Amino acid sequence: GDVAVKEVPGDSISCLAWSPVQNLLAAGSWDKSILVWDVVTPQGPGGPVDAQPRTSFQHDEPVLSCCFSRDGQRMLSGGCDQKVRVRDLQAQQDLILGQHDAPISHVAVVDDLNLVVTGSWDKTVRFWSPQQQSPVITLQLPERVYAMDVKFPLMVVGTADRHMLTYNLRDIQQSTAPTTSGPSALKMQTRSVSCFPDRTGYAMGSLEGRVSVKSLEDASKTFSFKCHQTPNFVGAVNAIDFHPTESSTLVTAGSDGTFVTWDKANKKCLKRFNSCNLPITACKFNATGDFVAYAVSYDWHKGHEGYNGNLPRQVLLHRCEDSDIRLQAAKS
Repeated sequence: GDVAVKEVPGDSISCLAWSPVQNLLAAGSWDKSILVWDVVTPQGPGGPVDAQPRTSFQHDEPVLSCCFSRDGQRMLSGGCDQKVRVRDLQAQQDLILGQHDAPISHVAVVDDLNLVVTGSWDKTVRFWSPQQQSPVITLQLPERVYAMDVKFPLMVVGTADRHMLTYNLRDIQQSTAPTTSGPSALKMQTRSVSCFPDRTGYAMGSLEGRVSVKSLEDASKTFSFKCHQTPNFVGAVNAIDFHPTESSTLVTAGSDGTFVTWDKANKKCLKRFNSCNLPITACKFNATGDFVAYAVSYDWHKGHEGYNGNLPRQVLLHRCEDSDIRLQAAKS
């Protein structure tokens, strides 16, 4: 089975992030904390996995998004305190890089521009540099940012009222206009988005348990499919992530408590994992794609009435097998 990390946040888990250079896993939570674990395989790459707490630190308000710097030395985060925070993990020191006028829902690093980008419920996306306190660039959006992903040079932003916008970050300092903008192909609110690894499109998930796969180059490759739905329950697609090396493989995770891997090129489900019986709020492949981490906690899909402080919270690690991430040849 999947391995649970030791020590968990005291409230729902809003985000997960892996270091690009080693198996460090971070989780941000509504309890205002970010926890970081060392994920190790003491007996070698195929052996048992263990996750030991490495460090933790606090925000002033709930954390909604976090990510590592390219060298893995710093943690960038944002949330309901509206501050863009940079944590030096070695020195255990914080720097406030900037501030929004409402909670920050998404934080990403744009190494190619030496900037940090943040999306907020204040209806802006802002780019930040350690060299100045005010934003380097501010993009005005039609609505609050609910989902966002960056794989340079592509940035995709999903806002309230189902707006989807894409930007070419190579040109963003010359032109802040989106390269595409329009309504989502899905009927309900956007919940999650992930850029294709080849930057030619994106997959986005919504509250109605559907995913839209959108090609920006070939409209015939655009389609949508049902997931996280049963006859009695429609689960929100809380998380989407593409595999780092199997470029057609993505994982989706939902409030139905399952995560599922898919092959977008062949339009096939690769593997449907057993339900956790509680929502999965975040799900991420590590940098090498041999693990997927997922967070089990209440996702507020039933509002305040559904909240119970005693509901379990857990961060789990699943070691990816070949059949989880690759279409298997039919047995003759």
